[in-house]
Amino acid sequence: MRGFRVNTQRSFLNTNFFLGLLAVFGLALSNTGFAKVTGLPDFTSLVEEAGPAVVNIRVTQFGEAFPGDEGNAQGQPSPEDMPEFFRRFFDVPGMPPRNQQPRRGAGSGFIIAQDGYIVTNHHVIEDADEIIVRMADRREFKAELIGSDPLSDIALLKVDAKRLPSLTLGDSENLKPGEWVVAIGSPFNFDQSVTAGIVSAKGRSNAQQQYVPFIQTDVAINRGNSGGPLLNLDGEVVGVNSWILSSSGGFIGLSFSIPIETAANTIEQLRENGKVSRGLLGVQIQGVTRELAEAMGLDKPVGALVDSVNPGSAAEKAGIESGDIILEFNGESVETSNELPPLVGANPPGTEAEVVVSRNGKMRTFEVTLDALEADEDGNVLASTQSGARSNILGLRIEPISDDRRRALGDPEGGVIISSVQDDAARRAGLRPGDVILTINNRKVENVDDFEAVTDDLEEGKAVALRVMREGVTRYIAYTPTSED
Repeated sequence: MRGFRVNTQRSFLNTNFFLGLLAVFGLALSNTGFAKVTGLPDFTSLVEEAGPAVVNIRVTQFGEAFPGDEGNAQGQPSPEDMPEFFRRFFDVPGMPPRNQQPRRGAGSGFIIAQDGYIVTNHHVIEDADEIIVRMADRREFKAELIGSDPLSDIALLKVDAKRLPSLTLGDSENLKPGEWVVAIGSPFNFDQSVTAGIVSAKGRSNAQQQYVPFIQTDVAINRGNSGGPLLNLDGEVVGVNSWILSSSGGFIGLSFSIPIETAANTIEQLRENGKVSRGLLGVQIQGVTRELAEAMGLDKPVGALVDSVNPGSAAEKAGIESGDIILEFNGESVETSNELPPLVGANPPGTEAEVVVSRNGKMRTFEVTLDALEADEDGNVLASTQSGARSNILGLRIEPISDDRRRALGDPEGGVIISSVQDDAARRAGLRPGDVILTINNRKVENVDDFEAVTDDLEEGKAVALRVMREGVTRYIAYTPTSED
């Protein structure tokens, strides 16, 4: 039987040839300017120093459950009742059926001052009657709510304690994609759990927090991590963990955190005033497609296209018109329409700002004095101040679904997305921002024009049935809208 034969001389020559190519190729790579990755970082010292300042937060709401919150057999919110394309990772331990006992939940937070100030998410403590903070050393304190802001999803708590370990707030402005970051929190009530990853992108947005340019990471985050810190390698807080994108409820590599600059602005206002003030431009905007850019004299699809201007708003007074494309706000470039709301909202009412627009292919600059953004306690922007608010009998603020958002929602056929709910009856029925309206009284809604055509035919005082999609699941919700003012 003939064995496997190896030509050692040819093999030797081939090996030398291969090594020579590798040496040349390696030299070529070394001249490209790419930094070499020499090894993975060691997070042990960081965790030892930062961990004691990370806390577990337990909340209790006494009395009946929220209207429209049906829960499941274990008392946890059913998947259908969670926000549309961003599933909060808010851990709700097992509870008895609805209306029999108080609702309980848990999340994370972190100490920012030795005298007991603690940061967490608004959605962690929302409507809580009792808030208990458990320290890393197992001590527990009842917390006072200093203030909470649904538009940024930030809440500030205070416990009666001194000389507590605290974290330093870092710099998220200069944070770059590819940098290492670390999360510490209490996923599923497992305190002091540590995960790490990299920054994937910056400036992400969602329907409920349009004033937050979220940091996207691949750090493993799950329910109960809400409100915990996102840390850089110096152990400084660069973000507050807020939500994940998932069709299953578990981590799939898409985690989102509130930049610490945004959070710090909110924290300062909550500490001083108990509430947050934001500027309002008074426009409804949309993205700029390649076709729109070409038609409107732009070289590339950038900026925020003004769809409509609120009567009497700051934008109208300054001279901004429908069809203008906003390219800069107060010296900051506006690459996409999602970037404008956070830039405007970061400024207090009364701020004088320069707005650069493209109008018919020519650049124009306007001086704008911002109005005040007004929102209810649930974070719904009031119709009286809402940018380009569309008045309709349903009491809903709706938006078209962008291609990116449609993919994130599971590619629904047609539909419009709810951005805010003004009608009390609609809220009680269970409608919420992020829901996708597919039909109204069995009439298909493909886009905003369809929505307006259908709602124009509705009669006041009569019940209406909406077929909506939430978390990939469709359901019917019926209610009788309250009369418009």
